[in-house]
Amino acid sequence: MSVISGFRFVHCADLHIDAPLKSLALRNPELAELVANATRKAFVATIDLCLEEKVDALLIAGDLYDGDQTSMKTAGFIAAQLRRLDEAGIGTFGIRGNHDAESRITKELVFPDSVTFFKGSAAAIPLPGQVGRRDVVVHGISFPKPHAPESLLPKFKAPVEGAINIALLHTSLAGAEGHDRYAPCSVADLAGAGFDYWALGHVHKRQVHLEKPAIVMPGIPQGRDINESGAKSVSLVTIADDGSITIAEHRTSTAQFERVSVDLSGIEDWPEAMRAIGRKLAAERDTTASEHLIARVSLSGATSLNWRLRREADFLRAEVEQQAAIIGNTWIEKVSSACSAPGDVTIEAAGAVAELSQLVSETVLQSDAYRLAASELISELQGALPRELHKIFGEDQASFEKAVAELSQDGALDVIAHLHEAEQEPRI
Repeated sequence: MSVISGFRFVHCADLHIDAPLKSLALRNPELAELVANATRKAFVATIDLCLEEKVDALLIAGDLYDGDQTSMKTAGFIAAQLRRLDEAGIGTFGIRGNHDAESRITKELVFPDSVTFFKGSAAAIPLPGQVGRRDVVVHGISFPKPHAPESLLPKFKAPVEGAINIALLHTSLAGAEGHDRYAPCSVADLAGAGFDYWALGHVHKRQVHLEKPAIVMPGIPQGRDINESGAKSVSLVTIADDGSITIAEHRTSTAQFERVSVDLSGIEDWPEAMRAIGRKLAAERDTTASEHLIARVSLSGATSLNWRLRREADFLRAEVEQQAAIIGNTWIEKVSSACSAPGDVTIEAAGAVAELSQLVSETVLQSDAYRLAASELISELQGALPRELHKIFGEDQASFEKAVAELSQDGALDVIAHLHEAEQEPRI
């Protein structure tokens, strides 16, 4: 491999190593274990990349693990991986974000001498100079507590003139959907601060906000739920002595979440419907970059199977999981059906249940009394769930009311599906 001049490093963030996946564990413990192990594999892949590319440093921009973890096995795993870099003469620089600001691991883990985690006050660390290369200074500040409501940018030390200045910051920037507000600041604020490269963390979606100066959010190295779909990665960065910056994305995920939509329009035979689902899963598997595909399957289209698909949800899932097993390295996170009967455009069913289904749709679900009762019931359920699952019912009142309406509609369809089955049974 040819030697590339300039300061080279790998930039990652938000690994959340060994963080519990309660939402997956509630449905499929085996799948939850797969994804949990994938976060470790993503870190190993990151360390492997550092060694293969013979970089100068690894930069970790926060949330390497979660603060409520108490397992020292996690600590031992992290230390062992960082020792691999230490033995190769590669330094590690990290900051703590909102998840790993306070933890037993933070207090008890002993890192190799080549590893530096910035504390709650800003620091600037000059790296040992090399002949023929510009000096490099790494700046950073960790969250002293899990919450950082104010910008941390004013606390940074000034860039060192004539050197390559790299800064690590865990921030939500001006705000991002699905992420709480932490250490807020704007891209313009960062661009005007005088640093050559901003190594950001916190937002799980990869984005290069600016190329010069470089302002990079690398995204999460391993997705953990359907809202973190797609292949995930870290950034391999080279800053040349002339100030030019090259940023290359390198995949680290071994498990990849994807939404898979299957149109069953015109299919009237159950086995053929399952084969259609299998074909769509196989096509998605072929385009999946990661080792494992984790699919959320959504069925749609007009088919006479619509009520059976909804009524026999457990059997449907088992059939879809069988299709996934045939393909290999394919997992089913969820199966849902929004199919309709041929010609249907509303919730209405046929025959004797038509009047009842119309009454449910147009009167019961629309009544203030029903919506209030449903909201109270779901609020009670929400309170019994782990805190990290509360957002599945929305992040504000409007999204909560939307979730209540969708759950109510879905439940009504399930009831009607069973009524429709009873109506079709032959009378003796």
